[in-house]
Amino acid sequence: MTPIALERRSDGLLLGRFTAMACPCELLFDGIAPKAAQMLFDQAVAQVQAIEHKYSRYRQGNLCHRINQSQGQPVALDEETVRLLRFADACYRLSDGLFDLTSGVLRRAWHFDGSDRLPEAATINALLPFVGWDKVRFDEKTVCLPRGMELDFGGIGKEYAVDRVIQWMATHAGDGAVLVNLGGDIAVTGPRVGGQPWQVGIRQGGSLGPTLTLAGGALATSGDTERFLLKEGVRYSHLIHPKTGWATRGGPGQITVAGKSCLQAGLLSTLALLHGREAEAFIQAQAVPYWLSPTTDSA
Repeated sequence: MTPIALERRSDGLLLGRFTAMACPCELLFDGIAPKAAQMLFDQAVAQVQAIEHKYSRYRQGNLCHRINQSQGQPVALDEETVRLLRFADACYRLSDGLFDLTSGVLRRAWHFDGSDRLPEAATINALLPFVGWDKVRFDEKTVCLPRGMELDFGGIGKEYAVDRVIQWMATHAGDGAVLVNLGGDIAVTGPRVGGQPWQVGIRQGGSLGPTLTLAGGALATSGDTERFLLKEGVRYSHLIHPKTGWATRGGPGQITVAGKSCLQAGLLSTLALLHGREAEAFIQAQAVPYWLSPTTDSA
């Protein structure tokens, strides 16, 4: 990896930028000497890249690829992956099947390019037998997927990376403070040096939305501002309902949720959008701070 030098911002914070997981990423350092901040940043980039290399479904030969090409045969797991699968299993059960790591196979039918081209119902129905977390078997050593099924870690990979990095920073940043931002999923080690909260601007579509204060925990944002279909005034979100195979519609254009961890916040923001027109009622019932942008569905 070519070293990426940190920049000194006008407010005194040190900023490091890089690209991973198909999105722009940045870290902010407050009250940390440049040499120490550079070492922390380099370690953070390495951690994020390692997670991407291991779990991306777009890479050949990695663990995700081996699982998805296993043709019903067991694949050996390490402790990290077992923990992720346990989390996915808990999310599946708590969400009554709305959160499902096997639903990524439905993207073979959907191409969210902003056009009006919806898939045929027959195409979706042909894929539904390959969806269903309850068909996956795993234990402390192996995972076994039925032939034709796949796992897609995209729904938790970025949030998991944020949590991993911020936990490491909390241990190694000393008395300084760090903000991690991976494509809009954000966590902080705590308030800034001096006790004031971080100021976080949330993008809504192509413009800057509200500025939020964050003194601890994480923020995660889900929405359809970049990936969607639009047909006869109806906007179809890139989030696909795993039970029906159809893209969700009628919900807010975007939702940002605060949580103790980025995984928690990301899960809730995703589940909210999967509830479509009931998104706000769902997130209100979770008793967490949230921010909505208006629905983009005119039907």
